[in-house]
Amino acid sequence: MTLERRIRLIAGTFILLSLALAHWVDHRWLWFTAFVGANLFQSALTKWCLMEDILRALKWDGSSGEGK
Repeated sequence: MTLERRIRLIAGTFILLSLALAHWVDHRWLWFTAFVGANLFQSALTKWCLMEDILRALKWDGSSGEGK
């Protein structure tokens, strides 16, 4: 799985999880949804993504040659 696909998967999971938490736990979880959306927006404009840096630091960026 490529780094871009991993980031999309994580962002989508965070959004769905925060929406579920906002529905069943507390509406303030929507701030987390807004945070994820704002980070996606800024990464599109600046071409820098914090999650990309985190995944690279954890060696989960897909560069290990897995799947070959």
